[in-house]
Amino acid sequence: MRTSVVDVGSNTVRLMVADAEGGVPLPVHTAKWRLRLSEQVRPGDRIPEEAVERLVGAVAEASATASRWGASGPLAFATAVVRGAPNRLEVLRAVRTRTGVALCTLPGEVEAELTFLGARRWMGWRSGPLALLDIGGGSLEVAFGRGRLPDFVASLPLGAGRLTHQFLTPEDPPSPERLKALRREVRHQLRDAAARIRWEGPRTAVATSRTFQQLGRLCGAAPGRYGPFVERPLRRADLREAIDRLAALPAAARAALPGISAPRAAQSLAGAVVAHTAMKLTGISAVTICPWAIREGVLLRHIEDGPGWWAEMSRRSEEVGPPDPLPLRVATATN
Repeated sequence: MRTSVVDVGSNTVRLMVADAEGGVPLPVHTAKWRLRLSEQVRPGDRIPEEAVERLVGAVAEASATASRWGASGPLAFATAVVRGAPNRLEVLRAVRTRTGVALCTLPGEVEAELTFLGARRWMGWRSGPLALLDIGGGSLEVAFGRGRLPDFVASLPLGAGRLTHQFLTPEDPPSPERLKALRREVRHQLRDAAARIRWEGPRTAVATSRTFQQLGRLCGAAPGRYGPFVERPLRRADLREAIDRLAALPAAARAALPGISAPRAAQSLAGAVVAHTAMKLTGISAVTICPWAIREGVLLRHIEDGPGWWAEMSRRSEEVGPPDPLPLRVATATN
Protein backbone atom coordinates (compact mmCIF):
# COMPACT_ATOMS: atom_id res chain seq x y z
CA MET A 1 0.00 0.00 0.00
CA ARG A 2 1.39 3.40 -0.98
CA THR A 3 -0.05 6.45 0.69
CA SER A 4 0.89 10.06 1.36
CA VAL A 5 0.60 12.71 4.02
CA VAL A 6 0.62 16.51 3.65
CA ASP A 7 1.61 18.65 6.64
CA VAL A 8 0.71 22.36 6.46
CA GLY A 9 2.95 24.01 9.03
CA SER A 10 3.80 27.56 9.99
CA ASN A 11 6.60 27.84 7.43
CA THR A 12 6.23 25.05 4.88
CA VAL A 13 3.89 22.54 3.29
CA ARG A 14 5.56 19.13 3.42
CA LEU A 15 4.64 16.01 1.47
CA MET A 16 5.74 12.49 2.33
CA VAL A 17 4.92 9.53 0.09
CA ALA A 18 5.46 6.21 1.83
CA ASP A 19 5.06 2.49 1.31
CA ALA A 20 3.38 0.76 4.22
CA GLU A 21 4.23 -2.88 3.68
CA GLY A 22 4.48 -4.76 6.98
CA GLY A 23 2.85 -1.92 8.90
CA VAL A 24 5.89 0.36 8.73
CA PRO A 25 5.81 3.65 6.74
CA LEU A 26 8.90 3.68 4.52
CA PRO A 27 9.38 7.02 2.71
CA VAL A 28 9.89 6.85 -1.06
CA HIS A 29 9.58 10.57 -1.85
CA THR A 30 9.44 13.86 0.03
CA ALA A 31 8.88 17.43 -1.13
CA LYS A 32 8.18 20.81 0.42
CA TRP A 33 6.80 24.20 -0.55
CA ARG A 34 7.71 27.32 1.43
CA LEU A 35 4.73 29.45 2.50
CA ARG A 36 6.09 31.29 5.56
CA LEU A 37 2.59 31.79 6.94
CA SER A 38 4.02 32.68 10.33
CA GLU A 39 5.66 35.77 8.84
CA GLN A 40 2.31 37.01 7.49
CA VAL A 41 -0.13 35.89 10.17
CA ARG A 42 0.13 36.80 13.82
CA PRO A 43 -1.42 34.34 16.29
CA GLY A 44 -5.18 34.74 16.29
CA ASP A 45 -5.30 36.80 13.07
CA ARG A 46 -7.16 35.88 9.91
CA ILE A 47 -5.15 34.25 7.14
CA PRO A 48 -5.15 36.82 4.30
CA GLU A 49 -6.54 35.94 0.89
CA GLU A 50 -3.15 35.99 -0.83
CA ALA A 51 -1.80 33.50 1.72
CA VAL A 52 -4.85 31.28 1.19
CA GLU A 53 -4.14 31.34 -2.54
CA ARG A 54 -0.57 30.18 -2.00
CA LEU A 55 -1.74 27.51 0.43
CA VAL A 56 -4.29 26.17 -2.06
CA GLY A 57 -1.63 26.11 -4.78
CA ALA A 58 0.87 24.26 -2.59
CA VAL A 59 -1.68 21.63 -1.52
CA ALA A 60 -2.72 21.14 -5.17
CA GLU A 61 0.91 20.60 -6.20
CA ALA A 62 1.47 18.21 -3.30
CA SER A 63 -1.61 16.19 -4.26
CA ALA A 64 -0.52 16.02 -7.90
CA THR A 65 2.98 14.94 -6.86
CA ALA A 66 1.58 12.20 -4.64
CA SER A 67 -0.53 10.96 -7.53
CA ARG A 68 2.49 10.83 -9.85
CA TRP A 69 4.22 8.63 -7.28
CA GLY A 70 1.26 6.26 -7.22
CA ALA A 71 -0.08 7.21 -3.81
CA SER A 72 -3.69 7.52 -2.77
CA GLY A 73 -5.17 10.91 -1.95
CA PRO A 74 -3.09 12.57 0.77
CA LEU A 75 -3.94 12.64 4.45
CA ALA A 76 -3.67 16.40 4.81
CA PHE A 77 -3.62 18.35 8.06
CA ALA A 78 -2.77 21.87 9.19
CA THR A 79 -1.22 22.79 12.52
CA ALA A 80 -1.53 25.79 14.82
CA VAL A 81 -1.25 28.62 12.28
CA VAL A 82 -4.46 27.51 10.55
CA ARG A 83 -6.10 25.95 13.61
CA GLY A 84 -6.05 29.25 15.48
CA ALA A 85 -7.20 31.49 12.61
CA PRO A 86 -10.71 33.01 12.85
CA ASN A 87 -11.28 32.08 9.18
CA ARG A 88 -10.15 28.47 9.68
CA LEU A 89 -13.32 27.01 8.17
CA GLU A 90 -13.07 29.25 5.10
CA VAL A 91 -9.50 28.11 4.52
CA LEU A 92 -10.35 24.41 4.89
CA ARG A 93 -13.32 24.71 2.54
CA ALA A 94 -11.29 26.64 -0.05
CA VAL A 95 -8.70 23.86 -0.10
CA ARG A 96 -11.32 21.12 -0.32
CA THR A 97 -13.35 22.85 -3.06
CA ARG A 98 -10.42 23.81 -5.27
CA THR A 99 -8.11 20.83 -4.82
CA GLY A 100 -10.33 17.95 -3.73
CA VAL A 101 -8.06 17.42 -0.70
CA ALA A 102 -9.85 17.19 2.64
CA LEU A 103 -7.45 19.34 4.67
CA CYS A 104 -8.27 19.20 8.39
CA THR A 105 -6.93 20.76 11.57
CA LEU A 106 -5.73 18.61 14.43
CA PRO A 107 -6.26 19.64 18.05
CA GLY A 108 -2.95 20.21 19.77
CA GLU A 109 -3.46 17.25 22.08
CA VAL A 110 -3.99 14.94 19.10
CA GLU A 111 -0.82 16.34 17.49
CA ALA A 112 1.03 15.40 20.67
CA GLU A 113 -0.45 11.88 20.70
CA LEU A 114 0.39 11.22 17.07
CA THR A 115 3.90 12.61 17.44
CA PHE A 116 4.45 10.42 20.50
CA LEU A 117 3.24 7.41 18.51
CA GLY A 118 5.81 8.12 15.78
CA ALA A 119 8.61 8.67 18.30
CA ARG A 120 7.76 5.55 20.29
CA ARG A 121 7.84 3.41 17.18
CA TRP A 122 11.22 4.84 16.18
CA MET A 123 12.79 4.54 19.63
CA GLY A 124 11.25 1.16 20.49
CA TRP A 125 10.57 -0.43 23.83
CA ARG A 126 14.19 -0.21 24.93
CA SER A 127 13.63 3.49 25.63
CA GLY A 128 11.30 2.70 28.54
CA PRO A 129 9.17 5.52 29.99
CA LEU A 130 9.39 8.19 27.30
CA ALA A 131 9.06 11.98 27.41
CA LEU A 132 8.49 13.97 24.22
CA LEU A 133 9.02 17.65 23.37
CA ASP A 134 7.94 19.12 20.02
CA ILE A 135 8.27 22.83 19.18
CA GLY A 136 6.21 24.08 16.26
CA GLY A 137 5.60 27.56 14.96
CA GLY A 138 2.47 28.09 17.04
CA SER A 139 2.60 25.59 19.89
CA LEU A 140 4.72 23.33 22.06
CA GLU A 141 3.55 19.75 22.48
CA VAL A 142 4.57 17.74 25.53
CA ALA A 143 3.84 14.06 26.13
CA PHE A 144 4.82 11.22 28.42
CA GLY A 145 4.03 7.52 28.32
CA ARG A 146 5.18 4.04 29.22
CA GLY A 147 3.52 2.27 26.29
CA ARG A 148 2.83 2.92 22.65
CA LEU A 149 0.44 5.76 23.48
CA PRO A 150 1.04 8.61 25.91
CA ASP A 151 -0.41 8.67 29.40
CA PHE A 152 -0.21 12.46 29.47
CA VAL A 153 -0.24 15.15 26.76
CA ALA A 154 -0.29 18.94 26.74
CA SER A 155 -0.37 21.51 23.97
CA LEU A 156 0.83 24.97 25.01
CA PRO A 157 0.91 28.32 23.15
CA LEU A 158 4.71 28.33 23.11
CA GLY A 159 5.54 27.99 19.42
CA ALA A 160 8.76 29.60 18.19
CA GLY A 161 6.98 31.80 15.65
CA ARG A 162 4.25 32.87 18.06
CA LEU A 163 6.72 33.90 20.77
CA THR A 164 8.98 35.70 18.30
CA HIS A 165 6.04 37.90 17.27
CA GLN A 166 4.99 38.42 20.87
CA PHE A 167 8.32 39.11 22.57
CA LEU A 168 11.24 39.49 20.16
CA THR A 169 10.07 42.00 17.57
CA PRO A 170 10.75 44.61 16.35
CA GLU A 171 14.10 44.76 18.20
CA ASP A 172 16.79 42.82 16.35
CA PRO A 173 18.62 41.52 18.28
CA PRO A 174 16.23 41.76 21.22
CA SER A 175 17.09 43.48 24.48
CA PRO A 176 17.87 41.52 27.67
CA GLU A 177 14.56 42.78 29.08
CA ARG A 178 12.60 41.18 26.24
CA LEU A 179 14.45 37.91 26.71
CA LYS A 180 13.64 37.95 30.42
CA ALA A 181 9.97 38.53 29.64
CA LEU A 182 10.04 35.64 27.18
CA ARG A 183 11.61 33.26 29.72
CA ARG A 184 9.07 34.34 32.35
CA GLU A 185 6.16 33.56 30.00
CA VAL A 186 7.59 30.17 29.04
CA ARG A 187 8.11 29.22 32.69
CA HIS A 188 4.57 30.28 33.55
CA GLN A 189 2.96 28.31 30.73
CA LEU A 190 5.10 25.21 31.31
CA ARG A 191 4.79 25.01 35.09
CA ASP A 192 2.12 22.31 35.40
CA ALA A 193 3.14 20.14 32.45
CA ALA A 194 6.81 20.27 33.48
CA ALA A 195 5.95 19.25 37.04
CA ARG A 196 4.14 16.18 35.70
CA ILE A 197 7.09 15.13 33.53
CA ARG A 198 9.55 15.71 36.37
CA TRP A 199 7.40 13.63 38.71
CA GLU A 200 7.21 10.77 36.18
CA GLY A 201 11.00 10.65 35.84
CA PRO A 202 11.29 9.44 32.22
CA ARG A 203 14.10 7.08 31.33
CA THR A 204 14.40 8.54 27.81
CA ALA A 205 13.60 11.99 26.43
CA VAL A 206 13.18 12.74 22.73
CA ALA A 207 12.62 15.91 20.77
CA THR A 208 11.11 16.31 17.32
CA SER A 209 10.47 19.16 14.85
CA ARG A 210 12.66 21.24 12.58
CA THR A 211 13.33 23.65 15.45
CA PHE A 212 14.94 20.94 17.54
CA GLN A 213 16.78 19.50 14.53
CA GLN A 214 18.37 22.85 13.78
CA LEU A 215 19.22 23.51 17.42
CA GLY A 216 20.79 20.07 17.61
CA ARG A 217 22.95 20.81 14.58
CA LEU A 218 23.93 24.19 16.08
CA CYS A 219 25.05 22.39 19.23
CA GLY A 220 27.18 19.84 17.38
CA ALA A 221 24.84 17.04 16.27
CA ALA A 222 25.65 15.25 13.03
CA PRO A 223 24.31 16.86 9.82
CA GLY A 224 21.35 15.35 8.01
CA ARG A 225 23.49 13.89 5.22
CA TYR A 226 24.74 11.27 7.69
CA GLY A 227 21.30 9.67 7.58
CA PRO A 228 18.51 9.07 10.11
CA PHE A 229 20.20 6.26 12.05
CA VAL A 230 22.98 8.38 13.53
CA GLU A 231 22.17 9.25 17.15
CA ARG A 232 21.80 12.99 17.59
CA PRO A 233 21.88 14.12 21.23
CA LEU A 234 21.13 17.66 22.37
CA ARG A 235 22.43 18.57 25.83
CA ARG A 236 20.87 21.26 27.94
CA ALA A 237 24.24 22.80 28.83
CA ASP A 238 25.12 23.20 25.15
CA LEU A 239 21.72 24.72 24.46
CA ARG A 240 22.29 27.34 27.16
CA GLU A 241 25.48 28.45 25.41
CA ALA A 242 23.66 28.49 22.07
CA ILE A 243 21.09 30.94 23.44
CA ASP A 244 23.87 33.43 24.17
CA ARG A 245 25.24 33.00 20.63
CA LEU A 246 21.82 33.52 19.04
CA ALA A 247 20.86 36.47 21.28
CA ALA A 248 24.02 38.38 20.35
CA LEU A 249 23.21 38.33 16.63
CA PRO A 250 20.52 39.90 14.44
CA ALA A 251 18.27 37.40 12.71
CA ALA A 252 20.02 37.68 9.34
CA ALA A 253 23.39 36.84 10.88
CA ARG A 254 22.04 33.77 12.70
CA ALA A 255 21.49 32.11 9.33
CA ALA A 256 25.28 31.80 8.98
CA LEU A 257 25.45 29.56 12.06
CA PRO A 258 25.58 25.77 11.63
CA GLY A 259 22.13 24.28 11.14
CA ILE A 260 20.16 27.55 11.23
CA SER A 261 18.28 28.09 7.97
CA ALA A 262 17.43 31.57 6.72
CA PRO A 263 13.62 31.05 6.88
CA ARG A 264 13.85 30.01 10.54
CA ALA A 265 16.64 32.32 11.67
CA ALA A 266 14.30 34.92 13.17
CA GLN A 267 12.49 32.38 15.37
CA SER A 268 15.56 30.31 16.28
CA LEU A 269 16.21 32.30 19.46
CA ALA A 270 12.66 31.86 20.78
CA GLY A 271 12.85 28.17 19.93
CA ALA A 272 16.10 27.82 21.86
CA VAL A 273 14.65 29.56 24.91
CA VAL A 274 11.58 27.29 24.88
CA ALA A 275 13.73 24.18 24.43
CA HIS A 276 16.16 25.07 27.21
CA THR A 277 13.44 26.16 29.64
CA ALA A 278 11.38 23.03 28.98
CA MET A 279 14.40 20.79 29.60
CA LYS A 280 15.36 22.69 32.73
CA LEU A 281 11.89 22.64 34.29
CA THR A 282 11.37 18.95 33.50
CA GLY A 283 14.79 17.99 34.86
CA ILE A 284 15.91 16.63 31.49
CA SER A 285 19.64 17.06 30.91
CA ALA A 286 19.68 15.76 27.32
CA VAL A 287 17.27 14.74 24.58
CA THR A 288 17.67 12.59 21.50
CA ILE A 289 16.57 14.21 18.24
CA CYS A 290 14.06 11.79 16.74
CA PRO A 291 13.50 11.75 12.96
CA TRP A 292 9.97 10.32 13.22
CA ALA A 293 7.24 12.67 14.35
CA ILE A 294 3.68 13.64 13.48
CA ARG A 295 3.69 12.67 9.79
CA GLU A 296 4.84 9.17 10.65
CA GLY A 297 2.29 9.07 13.46
CA VAL A 298 -0.51 9.94 11.03
CA LEU A 299 0.61 7.20 8.66
CA LEU A 300 0.89 4.65 11.48
CA ARG A 301 -2.62 5.35 12.65
CA HIS A 302 -3.94 5.16 9.10
CA ILE A 303 -2.24 1.79 8.64
CA GLU A 304 -3.55 0.37 11.90
CA ASP A 305 -7.03 1.90 12.17
CA GLY A 306 -7.99 2.21 8.51
CA PRO A 307 -9.47 5.25 6.74
CA GLY A 308 -12.47 5.76 9.03
CA TRP A 309 -10.63 7.69 11.73
CA TRP A 310 -9.34 10.26 9.22
CA ALA A 311 -12.81 10.75 7.75
CA GLU A 312 -14.10 11.46 11.25
CA MET A 313 -11.29 13.90 11.95
CA SER A 314 -12.06 15.73 8.70
CA ARG A 315 -15.75 15.90 9.60
CA ARG A 316 -15.07 17.33 13.05
CA SER A 317 -12.59 19.80 11.60
CA GLU A 318 -15.39 21.33 9.53
CA GLU A 319 -17.55 21.98 12.60
CA VAL A 320 -17.91 25.49 14.00
CA GLY A 321 -15.42 26.12 16.78
CA PRO A 322 -12.15 24.30 17.44
CA PRO A 323 -12.31 20.55 16.82
CA ASP A 324 -12.51 18.31 19.87
CA PRO A 325 -9.69 15.82 20.37
CA LEU A 326 -10.40 12.31 19.13
CA PRO A 327 -9.26 9.31 21.17
CA LEU A 328 -6.23 7.70 19.62
CA ARG A 329 -7.03 4.06 18.99
CA VAL A 330 -4.14 1.95 17.75
CA ALA A 331 -4.01 -1.78 17.08
CA THR A 332 -2.05 -3.91 19.54
CA ALA A 333 0.53 -5.20 17.07
CA THR A 334 4.00 -5.40 18.53
CA ASN A 335 6.50 -2.60 17.98
